[in-house]
Amino acid sequence: MKKQYTKNRQGNNNEVKIELKQQFPLTIKKIGINGEGIGFFKRKIVFVPGALPGEEVVVEVTKVHPKFTEARIKKIRKKSPQRTKAPCLVYEECGGCQLQHLTYEGQLEAKRDIVIQSLERHTKLNLDELDVRETIGMDNPWHYRNKSQFQVESHKGKAFAGLYSMNSNKLINIDECIVQHSATNKVTTEIKRIINDFNIPVFDDKKKKPILRTIVTRVGFETGQVQVVLVTSEKKIPRKELLISEIEKRLPEVVSIAQNINPKKTGIIFGDETVHLSGKESIEERLDEFTYELSARAFFQLNPTQTSKLYNEAKKAAGLSGEEKVVDAYCGVGTIGLWLADGAKEIRGMDVIKEGIDDAKKNAERFGVNHAEYFVGSAEELMPKWKKEGWRPDVVVVDPPRTGCDQKFLDTIKEVKPKKFVYVSCNPSTLAKDIEYLKKQYTVEYLQPVDMFPQTAHVECVSQLILRED
Repeated sequence: MKKQYTKNRQGNNNEVKIELKQQFPLTIKKIGINGEGIGFFKRKIVFVPGALPGEEVVVEVTKVHPKFTEARIKKIRKKSPQRTKAPCLVYEECGGCQLQHLTYEGQLEAKRDIVIQSLERHTKLNLDELDVRETIGMDNPWHYRNKSQFQVESHKGKAFAGLYSMNSNKLINIDECIVQHSATNKVTTEIKRIINDFNIPVFDDKKKKPILRTIVTRVGFETGQVQVVLVTSEKKIPRKELLISEIEKRLPEVVSIAQNINPKKTGIIFGDETVHLSGKESIEERLDEFTYELSARAFFQLNPTQTSKLYNEAKKAAGLSGEEKVVDAYCGVGTIGLWLADGAKEIRGMDVIKEGIDDAKKNAERFGVNHAEYFVGSAEELMPKWKKEGWRPDVVVVDPPRTGCDQKFLDTIKEVKPKKFVYVSCNPSTLAKDIEYLKKQYTVEYLQPVDMFPQTAHVECVSQLILRED
């Protein structure tokens, strides 16, 4: 192959300049945190979506950055034995999944490695001494998601709903997503059909802005109840009563319909105001012996099948004897804290979303958990206050968003000093950074990856941190 790079001599150093559309052979060494293959060309890191460890490929450069390069596969010279054909028809276009081309066994191995890579990059821990366990997977890694959030656009007068293609503003219209529960696929597709059948506008031509932004559909795996939230840019929905009546007529499984108003130009789905439109204000979901009330904005894990495994791992990490006081920070509807309740002396949970706390209180009452209290507010506000009042937790459990724990919260952990800190993470990078921040006060006993999102590069991880005695 003709060399397409240039050498600029500066003293005795050879600097390799990589250029756009340049082609070169590459051996893939590992999978990155976003599911892309990683190789090195002349000591420069190259990210290649769709490439797998051990593969020898020819790539073409698509973007050049100061510290790394992005490229696409032109030819696979040597395939990985773990490469498989992706069953999704829009897999190459849609940005929702990243690993359908990798066998499931390979995905589980890759996700453990992603956790290790994050620790290598963001901590100074001795990884040879660290217990990073094998990833806990699923028996059937398909149709596992209980909630879809499909963006809505108007194309030639017709409503489309789906996901945006990776790194672009192109919306991929999706009727059948094979990682979604069949009920969410059915309901979202039928709502699109209703909108198109009755010419309900989803875009305001006069104001040049969307009316309907997102269709959010959530199903209770065990109850079959479906909840629909229509996210709009303003309170007025054209032909709202007709839309609601048709949803109720065509989709009897939909027992809760709500509207959320989000006027801001943002990637965040929900705005601050939610309006109940029809049916119940919440749906029910069961995990083992627990039944949860889920209102429109309440957080709940997206994979109920794996959630029981995840929470059981959190319970193991907490190691409760019946005498501990437990804080469930970022508690949502109280799922983790209530899961641990039978081994705790007292549970206190908090969240900044009032609707979630209202659901947590209802759930605690329903389960007969009388030793749990729930508060609207942040842990960094409440825990120091409780400490001054003489109440200190023995165990803190946290399941933060992908951005990780707020530094004020971590400072609160340092101040309050619970004996155990159980960190349930959905982002290995922020987990590693937070562990590094706490390492002088806490020892990492082990990390247990759990695959909550098969076919994607996401991995959850339960970490047990123990307060140092020195």
